[in-house]
Amino acid sequence: MRHVTILGATGSIGASSLDVIARHPDRFALFALTAQNNVEALADLCARFAPAIAVVADVAKESALRDALRRRSLSTQARAGADALAEVAADARCDTVICAIVGAAGLLPTLAAARAGKRVLLANKEAVVCAGSLLLDAVKRGGAELLPLDSEHSALHQCLAGAWEARRDVRRLILTASGGPFRTRRDLSRVTPDEACAHPNWVMGRKISVDSATLMNKGLEVIEASWLFNMGPDRIDVVVHPQSVVHSMVEFADASVVAQCGTPDMRTPIAYALAYPERIDSGSTALDFLALGALTFEEADLQRFPCLALAYAALRSGAGAPVVLNAANEVAVEAFLARRLPFMRIAGLIEDTMERVERFAPAGIDDVLALDREARGVARVAVERLSALAAG
Repeated sequence: MRHVTILGATGSIGASSLDVIARHPDRFALFALTAQNNVEALADLCARFAPAIAVVADVAKESALRDALRRRSLSTQARAGADALAEVAADARCDTVICAIVGAAGLLPTLAAARAGKRVLLANKEAVVCAGSLLLDAVKRGGAELLPLDSEHSALHQCLAGAWEARRDVRRLILTASGGPFRTRRDLSRVTPDEACAHPNWVMGRKISVDSATLMNKGLEVIEASWLFNMGPDRIDVVVHPQSVVHSMVEFADASVVAQCGTPDMRTPIAYALAYPERIDSGSTALDFLALGALTFEEADLQRFPCLALAYAALRSGAGAPVVLNAANEVAVEAFLARRLPFMRIAGLIEDTMERVERFAPAGIDDVLALDREARGVARVAVERLSALAAG
């Protein structure tokens, strides 16, 4: 029996994880569930799964969470704040932590889980992008086990038969991208948030959906793959694959290519990571090869998707460049979703922020957080400036 904490239980990854866990009550039990501020949704999940602890990241919502649990006559303990997130991630009563908090906010609890020697199921790619060396060091020192939940990195893990170290017979990693909702759309001058979030294949949260539309999501995945599989940027390629059936591929020295395929359903990589090295029912629909038709692949156009080019540049620059890239992107996407920044300005704001912020090499987590704050401040000033120009 594995005892699981889900960081970010009310999001799409959390929902898929809970679905898999509910299918195997003999294998998994919930220890803690967390959410950012959606108190009622979190309390409803507690009523269904009866975790020992529920945590809301927003400290101001703690009393509301306590009241919501009391109204449902639940014995689940209510807690709140960043420290509480880190504490449930490291608690000795759980052995598996699903890290599904979106953005840099998931960094500290992910590190806490790694230091405590947990099986860390990583959906929070920002933890690797911003602090790859720190996370991998924490995994090593804590005796943790790190398994990726992103469909692409899970696919690479499966293609490599679980090998994390770069092996001499691996020539390159090939990440696939759906191309998002605007793959064939030429005029992007009037893109709305709802249009950007209408992904053709995957059901995801709004932030990651926008990242998919700009291909920044794939850029962050390139950086993540570089850390997880110890590969330089010149050995990681991206191809657009609109059908989202081939999730990623590995090319070996003999020119053989191993691909992992499946329906676009996050329950598959979640089930793989939860039960690894065993395989269990995920609830996903099996591929019908006769109904698939053609599988197609296209070049990832870096001119049309400049965010992907920016991510490659940040990876090659090293030091703190990925931290600045990620922070600026989070601010830009937040502003776009609030209709304060046009879709076509996202990449420019990120590039401008990267030019303005000194990208020193972080020596520890405090440096990472300081660089993140500085980059966010610069990006927010740029958003205000652009908003004022548009209004005036």
